[in-house]
Amino acid sequence: MLQAQPSPVPALTKAQNFALKKLTIMGYLEGTSFLLLLGIAMPLKYMLGIPEAVSYVGMAHGALFVAYILVLIITASKIKMPLWALPAGVIGSFLPFGPFIFDYLLKKRLGK
Repeated sequence: MLQAQPSPVPALTKAQNFALKKLTIMGYLEGTSFLLLLGIAMPLKYMLGIPEAVSYVGMAHGALFVAYILVLIITASKIKMPLWALPAGVIGSFLPFGPFIFDYLLKKRLGK
């Protein structure tokens, strides 16, 4: 009996691979800053009364979040991402470990 074969994923060009690598790096930076904010800075503020950590880490996370969304949009325009990828990347940026999971799923779908 014949089974349907998944359509082959086209190979990415050098420029597309570079864009994907930038997205991965930004995702890791943004995800790490979010985990630092939730796991270190906020407990320092609310448990030990040290609000400065939230100020600095929060500001860095905000800048990295904006940069991640911009890089995500630019990468989506350069790479033929699946339809689910752009909204999933945005939603993933609001969740702890979300950018890491999104990166894994996107690379798996793109055959990387």
